[in-house]
Amino acid sequence: MQDLSKKIRLKDEAIGFVPTMGALHEGHLSLIRQARKDNDRVVVSIFVNPTQFAPNEDFRKYPRNLKRDAALCRKVKVDFIFYPDAKDMYPRNYKTTVEVCGLSDALCAKSRPGHFRGVATVVVKLFNIVQPDVAYFGQKDAQQSVIIKRMVRDLNMPLKIRVMPTVREKDGLALSSRNAYLDKREREDAVVLSRALSLAELLIKSGLKDVKRITDRIRQVIQKKDTAKIEYVSIVDMDELKPVKRISGDCLIALAARIGKTRLIDNIIIGGHLSD
Repeated sequence: MQDLSKKIRLKDEAIGFVPTMGALHEGHLSLIRQARKDNDRVVVSIFVNPTQFAPNEDFRKYPRNLKRDAALCRKVKVDFIFYPDAKDMYPRNYKTTVEVCGLSDALCAKSRPGHFRGVATVVVKLFNIVQPDVAYFGQKDAQQSVIIKRMVRDLNMPLKIRVMPTVREKDGLALSSRNAYLDKREREDAVVLSRALSLAELLIKSGLKDVKRITDRIRQVIQKKDTAKIEYVSIVDMDELKPVKRISGDCLIALAARIGKTRLIDNIIIGGHLSD
């Protein structure tokens, strides 16, 4: 992959890169289409990264279907799929990690210790291997996007990060590979997450600024569903992911909940954006 990227760069062609864990859906494809529009060459990586899963999480059952993913990549005109083995990414006696301090301790990190260290480490490795000019991520994983943008800035990495809007089903549910775990009732109930965020947005537009009142209303909406168990609902600033008490300026409203046994996340951005 590194040799291939060097050859592409010698031709003065731009490389757009979409890192994924496979189980591709329309959210991934929207990133690939943007990469195709912006760049001469498009690389998609498919790697279920073991270091970002805790021992009790779904690493072994995470959906994997390379044949289907490759067919989808062909349809959207991906030039190259990078599909490494874990032993290639983490050879024997591998000891190096990357962590963005502070940002990696907020929001999802409280229930997923070490997760963002695993994410940052694998993304640095993928960037070093693929050597892209632009890498594409989705806003659904907002905390991840903030962390990666900060990491790229802090480490003077020579690429641009583009964060694209969350892609949703017609009823509002954010697309996620883990949606496949939901049964029929859970799938119907999962829509409550986006509806609660939409309500929060309406409340803010109507003039409500008190964060506690807003998060309480979000919780009330979600708790009406018996299958839902809230992990967190937080409103934080866009730069440091620190909790705010009143809405003033740009902020991120983020939540995580289990619908049945499936952990889902969602968010909206008030006032600002993550795009560039």
